[in-house]
Amino acid sequence: MRQEFSEHLNTFYSKDVFWNGSYFIASCGGVTVSTLKKYIENQQQPED
Repeated sequence: MRQEFSEHLNTFYSKDVFWNGSYFIASCGGVTVSTLKKYIENQQQPED
């Protein structure tokens, strides 16, 4: 994608990659671990 659309992408995204293998942490006060686990498990998977 970067090779084909580099001029367009460079106008708003200058990094070498679109995503990385990092992770995200946020607080979710007031819910139990089991409720949070159910929420995460029920998230839709990205389409290939």
